[in-house]
Amino acid sequence: MNTLDVKTLNALLSTFGPSGNEEAVREFIKSEIKDYVDELHEDALGNLIARKTGNGKKIMLAGHMDQIGLMVTYIDKKGFLRFTNIGGISPTISLSQRVIFSNGTIGVIGSEHLESIKDLKLDKMFIDIGANSKDEAEKIVGIGDVCGYYNSPVIDDHKVISPCLDDRIGCYIMMETIKNLKDSPNDLYFVFTVQEELGLRGAKTAAYRIEPDIGIAYDVTMTGDTPKARTMDLKMGEGFAIKAKDNSMISHPGLMNYLVQEAKIQKIDYQIEVLEFGGTDSGAIHLSREGVPSSVLSIPTRYIHSTCEMVSKNDVLGAINYSVKLLTTDFKF
Repeated sequence: MNTLDVKTLNALLSTFGPSGNEEAVREFIKSEIKDYVDELHEDALGNLIARKTGNGKKIMLAGHMDQIGLMVTYIDKKGFLRFTNIGGISPTISLSQRVIFSNGTIGVIGSEHLESIKDLKLDKMFIDIGANSKDEAEKIVGIGDVCGYYNSPVIDDHKVISPCLDDRIGCYIMMETIKNLKDSPNDLYFVFTVQEELGLRGAKTAAYRIEPDIGIAYDVTMTGDTPKARTMDLKMGEGFAIKAKDNSMISHPGLMNYLVQEAKIQKIDYQIEVLEFGGTDSGAIHLSREGVPSSVLSIPTRYIHSTCEMVSKNDVLGAINYSVKLLTTDFKF
């Protein structure tokens, strides 16, 4: 595979899907991969499980469909919406940003007058949808309605920018791997999970159902390559990353070494990731039942959990090509 399918990627990134509201994302992914898999199943929590059958090891590949978002908690008499966070929402990043609801309503995040930006908290903020009264606002949105950052993806020759690369880019890599993988000796379960941003919930139930021999998550990770960034030995554009550790897991040493050796065999650019915070679906997978050897393939991403998450197209393409070849191996470690 030499280039990314920009049309598919743009459509995936443009689809509404905060945690707990992944339906549209799931349906889009299903429509794209249904002709390339042997089985498709949607479980009770909303995970989409796509199977390519084989006689070898049972491998669970996971990427989460959900993105961070906001939920309406109160509508005041002037029609302004108070909200709570769904996942890791930053007050300073969110201020003055546009948000969109599932019905297409667009609003702007504002705040009360503050003497100092240091006092900015979510409970001092509101969403303005242009309503003039509570009655007018309630005709448009209601308590419990969910919105996400307004999304208009940017895809050029070198990079992709979107507020939901975490983790639609992981889903995209899995989708393209499915489409380009002809045969595998392994029994492959590609799981597009729900509610990862709220605590790895979908991966936990899916792993319990599948009982995999091996688990690999696809997700984003931070970089240390911007001016005076937090010290971290990862750079955008220098290859996907193979995870050593995050706050949810330490990669299985045997599996991690196998992934590294396979990257060397393929002569493909890769980096080693040590993330000192956060976690991925593999954090839930590796603790399922009696334990599952697990690791993560990560895409170095600038400005995570913002309106302009950024990745390198070459890193994404490398992860796809690597995964297609990786999944044809026998995973002996």
